[in-house]
Amino acid sequence: MSADWTNALSRARAHAPFLARGLDRLPALEALLAEGRGEDALAFARAAGADAPDTGAALRREKLALAVALAIGDLAGAFPLARVVGELSDFADRSLDTAIAAAIRTRVPDAEPAGFIALALGKHGARELNYSSDIDPILLYDPASLPRRERDEPGEAAQRVARTLMQLMSHVDHEGYVFRVDLRLRPASEVSPLAIPYEAALTHYESSALAWERAAFIRARACAGDIAAGESFLAAIRPFVWRRSLDFGAIAEIGRLTQRIRANHTGPVRPGPGFNLKQGRGGIREVEFFAQTHQLIHGGRNPALRLRGTRASLDALAEAGLIGAEDALVLGDSYDRLRTLEHRLQMVADQQTHSLPTDPAALDNVARLEGLPDGAALIAELEAITEQVGTRYDRLIAQYAEEGVAAPRATGGAALTEQIAGLGFADPQGLSTRIEGWRSGKLRALRSDAAREAFDAMLAPLLAAFAKAPEPERALLRWEQLLTNLPSAVNLFRLLEARPALAELLARILGLAPPLADALARRADLLDPLIDASAFDLPGTVEDLIARLSAGEADDDYERLLDRVRRRVGELRFKLGVQLIEGSRDPMEIGQALCRVAEAALTVLTRAATAEFERVHGKVPGGELVIMGYGRLGGGALTHASDLDLVFLFTGDHGTESDGARPLGATLYFNRLAQRVIAALSVPTAEGALYEVDTRLRPSGAQGPIAVSLDAFARYQRESAWTWEHMALARARVLHGPDEGRSELEAIIRAVLELDRDPAKLRADVLEMRGTMAAHKPAKGPLDIKLARGGLVDIEFIVHYLQLRDHCALVPSIAGAVAALVEAGQLDPAMARAHAVLGRFLIAARLLLPEGEEPPASARAVLASACECADWECLTDKLTESRRIVAAAWFATFGEALEID
Repeated sequence: MSADWTNALSRARAHAPFLARGLDRLPALEALLAEGRGEDALAFARAAGADAPDTGAALRREKLALAVALAIGDLAGAFPLARVVGELSDFADRSLDTAIAAAIRTRVPDAEPAGFIALALGKHGARELNYSSDIDPILLYDPASLPRRERDEPGEAAQRVARTLMQLMSHVDHEGYVFRVDLRLRPASEVSPLAIPYEAALTHYESSALAWERAAFIRARACAGDIAAGESFLAAIRPFVWRRSLDFGAIAEIGRLTQRIRANHTGPVRPGPGFNLKQGRGGIREVEFFAQTHQLIHGGRNPALRLRGTRASLDALAEAGLIGAEDALVLGDSYDRLRTLEHRLQMVADQQTHSLPTDPAALDNVARLEGLPDGAALIAELEAITEQVGTRYDRLIAQYAEEGVAAPRATGGAALTEQIAGLGFADPQGLSTRIEGWRSGKLRALRSDAAREAFDAMLAPLLAAFAKAPEPERALLRWEQLLTNLPSAVNLFRLLEARPALAELLARILGLAPPLADALARRADLLDPLIDASAFDLPGTVEDLIARLSAGEADDDYERLLDRVRRRVGELRFKLGVQLIEGSRDPMEIGQALCRVAEAALTVLTRAATAEFERVHGKVPGGELVIMGYGRLGGGALTHASDLDLVFLFTGDHGTESDGARPLGATLYFNRLAQRVIAALSVPTAEGALYEVDTRLRPSGAQGPIAVSLDAFARYQRESAWTWEHMALARARVLHGPDEGRSELEAIIRAVLELDRDPAKLRADVLEMRGTMAAHKPAKGPLDIKLARGGLVDIEFIVHYLQLRDHCALVPSIAGAVAALVEAGQLDPAMARAHAVLGRFLIAARLLLPEGEEPPASARAVLASACECADWECLTDKLTESRRIVAAAWFATFGEALEID
């Protein structure tokens, strides 16, 4: 729809006295608008104060001209809402910056403005200012760099700048005003000076700030003055605003705030005369708070949610799967419309109002300014909008109301013993005494009053969850170990109080999966992501995961990246483990997902390690690192216990030298780079370890260099490699390297696998190797389905023998190779079923039985379910049947019988 400038001017003169007066005072601006020259009108407005006698007058003239130009363009349909609020916010930035510079030069005329910062919060921070908005900056200063007279103390100089700034911005005369400035969002505003020293503000936000201050800083940005210092300050307090772990104390306060917004509003509940578009049910504030609440809860773990704009935040929340796409669209459209109508209210008389007029004639006037027939039409539209918003905000309030219900507390003594007995624990008195021991202060995590209070609040649902757990005593023992290892557990206790269902899941994790229990003992915040609806989704593609692991802050360095990758990989592995014990995914899907996570981590860390290395040593002309994955990594399905079998190679001429400040010969260069990559993957940081890396499958094994050239690798494989090395090569997959290098290596691999071989010698080599393995690394028992005869290793030997003998089914995935061999008539179709059963069991058992022990009853049930069996007896029968199928294939392939116990 084309802009209607004539109608806009007519409506403004008829229904908005403030705009009419502005047009009368600015005839040249009105002429531009009448001609439809909106951009020229904005340029005119920005220059409106050029001939003013002083800074204050210049800003006031620019404000009036800008408000009139934007309003007419808005009414005409030429300037969308985002343009209007963006221009108003940009002017607020310019005016604050001008006022700061003028205030400093009032005392120090020749000074370059420095050391004074304005942080924009609220709508200003989000670049969403309305026509009559206040601005709510926080003013900071650096005593060391703020220009001042020699006799002025830094604090005195800063307060003088702040007072002068306030006067310039807020003074009202016949030309109007710039902005009303409200400084009450500063730390301890009732007692603190107008401008706060940088370090004092930092201390406040790091140690004593309140939950509402976190919410305020969601939309904060450095807007004027020393921008670089302001951005540095916001980066420093980022951990305060965006917390990696869920702070359920703060979330409880958010819950109270959500309800308080409704409770404190005393105006009409439904749209009608006097209804407040900002504070009323279904109004502007409810949309903003809906978005900010979800951002506060989830933004610490997902940087993509750390946006300032309301509409953009809603879209990001939907993209992350935290709110519905329809909810984001409805709330976003409603917000835009409510803000537009709010602007109409304020255009009439330039008043900071959000309420519909109570006088019918005045209500009709606002409606007609918007182009509606009358006030009744306006109210009807608002009823539909606010009902859509209000219904969604009702659900948010209900969610926090449910989470705020206190469970019955069991704090100690006879009452605790009685409650424990009622839950069916075998030794109620013993457990009661044990719990009292926890509370007595011997555990670090329970030494503060806040920790004990939070512990008591969640103890009843926790005990009830443990009582229902598959292995209550095992779960309690691991819970005790978890508490012993944690320096602080307040957030964990509050999380379990707020989400009782998580207590039941925690009890199952502790009772069933030792690796997950160990991970929780190091990082209790691993439970946090389980409250998201996406917790039981599989990770995306390797490319998606690379983007996710790479996403960080602009100021992240190499060490922070190592920590971030470890933290996010840990979360992903933990969630996949929970999906496995909950039976929500096929173990084969879990294994493939674990492999994708490892590939993504390898790629991200290799890129980062390479960039760090190149800063010192430069690049080798024509040479790049190539990395191959072997074993389960090459085959595309890891377990929770898998290490990474890697081989490092490089392209180009080994005789060249790198071009950096500290050059290295190519061979030494790529060997050191490979060691750097191995360290990035395996060395523990503050966030713990990541993967064990095994490089023994490289040419010449442990005796050879870590990295060799592609030419040397090809020569070794053709001339020196043993048969078992070619068998291992059948599961190799290129994971990292340039396209040309990948293609060259894949061609080398295929050429080696397709070498002509003496079938009799190949058979003899394979059987000798399997016999040696069985003698030196025997199975721990019949449930060791990897090493037991008729198990997964025997499947691999059969497959690799046939691949090397017949040059067929040359894919790194064992499942894929078995399927190809079945299709070629080389294997019985039952082998595919047998491999699937054994593979599922291995992936599940590595999590539930990491030591290969005999499974307890609870683990048996999970293992049976993972292998699509009704019970343990069914599973053991299925495992035995699968091993017999493998034994039959072994006999058919090698003519040798296997003994299956």
